Amino acid sequence: MDNATGYRVMDMRTEDILARRTRRQRKAAIVAAALFGLVVWSVDVTVVQDTDWERIGSLGEVMEAAGQFAGIDFSLFPSLLGPTLETLLIACLGTAMGAVLCVPATWFGAMNITPFAPITYPIARLMMTLSRSVHEIVWALFFVAVFGLGAMAGVFAIAMRSIGFIAKLSAEAIEDIDPGPVEAMRATGANTFQVMLYAIMPQVLPQVIGTVIFEWEINIRRSAVLGLVGAGGLGLVFFRQMNTFNFHGVTSVIIAILAIIFLGEAISHAIRRRMI
Repeated sequence: MDNATGYRVMDMRTEDILARRTRRQRKAAIVAAALFGLVVWSVDVTVVQDTDWERIGSLGEVMEAAGQFAGIDFSLFPSLLGPTLETLLIACLGTAMGAVLCVPATWFGAMNITPFAPITYPIARLMMTLSRSVHEIVWALFFVAVFGLGAMAGVFAIAMRSIGFIAKLSAEAIEDIDPGPVEAMRATGANTFQVMLYAIMPQVLPQVIGTVIFEWEINIRRSAVLGLVGAGGLGLVFFRQMNTFNFHGVTSVIIAILAIIFLGEAISHAIRRRMI
């Protein structure tokens, strides 16, 4: 092949590459324009049209309403100690219960260890999806109807919400393990429990613990909100302060919620750092 032919082939390849790049850019521009149009339409429907702008009033009225929360009811803090502790306990007990209840879903949801995979695997994955898809407020409303008002409903709501998250990440960690130790244990005649305890758990335990700690940190935030539907804790105090128009008390409750969230993050960070 002479030089002229080689140059023509290179030119054709260059033109083909440029044409492909142009098509990709055109498709990307169309997708970006469609997404931008969808965002604009969503803002128009959900914010512009669905907001009672007359009720909001002027900027001065908005600032005046916000200014009502600019004080702190210090007399309320002693009575917040109990609900604050209750909120922490709801998060701790709910996370612990979720971590225990997720074990069957984790076992059956890992493709490389589940027995009767065509049956158990999709059922376990469906349980994980159901747990994660239903909001904790919905779970709390359900358990409030079952147990009545109080912390018990909050604990079960947190547990049901935690099962799917912990089980999913734990099952995926099991699917990524080194199969060598598992095969070696089975070759020696070890039973399923022994394989799980000595071949699988040592490989995934740090990830599982990290997942549980992360979920506990999130559950502190969740437990602070569940009281709004009667599941106990600081959320219930927040709801009562709003109903009595004690806006300074609302600010005090918000400060308490922020305090336990920061405490949870500090504890979580300390545990992770020690594990690493």
